[in-house]
Amino acid sequence: MALHVIVGAGPVGTATARLLAERGERVRVVTRRGTGPAHPAIERIAADAADAERLTALTEGAAALYNCANPAYHRWPLDWPPLAAALLTAAERTGAVLATVGNLYGYGPVDAPMTEATPLAATGTKGRVRNRMWADALAAHQAGRARITEVRGSDYVGPEGTSLAMMVLPRVLAGQRVFLPVDWDAPHTWTYIPDVARTLVAAATDERAWGRAWHVPSAPAVSMRDLAGRAAALVGAPAPRLTRMPYPMLWVAGLANPFARELRETAYQFDRPYVLDSTAATAATAALGVEATPLDRVVKETVAALRG
Repeated sequence: MALHVIVGAGPVGTATARLLAERGERVRVVTRRGTGPAHPAIERIAADAADAERLTALTEGAAALYNCANPAYHRWPLDWPPLAAALLTAAERTGAVLATVGNLYGYGPVDAPMTEATPLAATGTKGRVRNRMWADALAAHQAGRARITEVRGSDYVGPEGTSLAMMVLPRVLAGQRVFLPVDWDAPHTWTYIPDVARTLVAAATDERAWGRAWHVPSAPAVSMRDLAGRAAALVGAPAPRLTRMPYPMLWVAGLANPFARELRETAYQFDRPYVLDSTAATAATAALGVEATPLDRVVKETVAALRG
């Protein structure tokens, strides 16, 4: 049994820990409060992962170190640099593969489906933070100091997800009107959380996947209206009542709400088609062997989790 160290116990960290434990691996989950899923094969450790010395000690002997951390949205510029540096340092010192859960922010606004070759052209604060993390990790890999990989997904759906869709669906299932600054009919890729975990583990444990980023296999893009309609139909709820909020209202809301303020930077993700191309990951079956979960199953399991 190999040791796998996971930093973070959010939706992806939890799904990854459970996946590895169920495969018979030893798992160590590191969070500030020592939280994480309960399982005989999972050891939960309370530690500050930004402490490079402590994290290195916890990673000694591990096959892989998984960056599943998720700092508060408005604190990315403050919290990510020291945390990312500590993770990379621990990987360099121990030889563990550093597998990072990324996202699409680094690409910035786009007018075509995103591939792994899409330029990392973000000008916003959060996109630049993520791009710096990736550049540092890739430089370490190319210099032979570390072995790294990154998997990038779109907005998460599934049990314990926290994306915009997961804010919308409970209201739809309750028959409530939803009022948000969203183009409800624009095609959008939704990434299933268990697929993120499976892709992350596959990339971390196969050397053919190292040294590059991978897009998580995701079902074909559908609009938020389509996603909400499928969910409503499953439970016999009324047709979704979805109203688009004018952007100026989001700007005003940001004056008092830090989360709303941060959404200004990424509002483009929901005002136009936002499509993830995961062809590279699904075509390279010899390296990853991961296929996207069909959308109907994703919706069914997400609804079941919300109702439970």
